[in-house]
Amino acid sequence: MDKLSAEALGAVREILPAWTLSDDGQALQRSFVFDDFIQAFGFMTQVAMQAERMDHHPEWFNVYNKVEVTLRTHDAGGVTLLDQEMAQIMDRLVMDKEAT
Repeated sequence: MDKLSAEALGAVREILPAWTLSDDGQALQRSFVFDDFIQAFGFMTQVAMQAERMDHHPEWFNVYNKVEVTLRTHDAGGVTLLDQEMAQIMDRLVMDKEAT
C-alpha cells in the first residue's frame, strides 16, 4: 500500500475533520472521550475486531474514558488508504453510539 500524497492527505483531512495530522505529518491522530471506562473499552473491542479483519492495527492509549489513537502504515512510512478506512470505521462506531 502506497503512502498518500500531500494532495490526497488534504482530501482525507476534509473527509475526517475530527482527525489531525501528527507533527511529522506521517500519521492521523484523534482523541475519543466516552462517558466511562466500559464505553471506552467497548469501543476499543469493536475496533480491535475490525483491525484483525483488516490486518491493520492502530496505535492507541487508554486511560479511563479516553482513547487516544494514532494511525499510520509503518510499511509505507506514513498515512495510506488503510488508515483512512480505519479512521472512518472508528468515526462510524462513535456516531452509531451517539445515535442510540
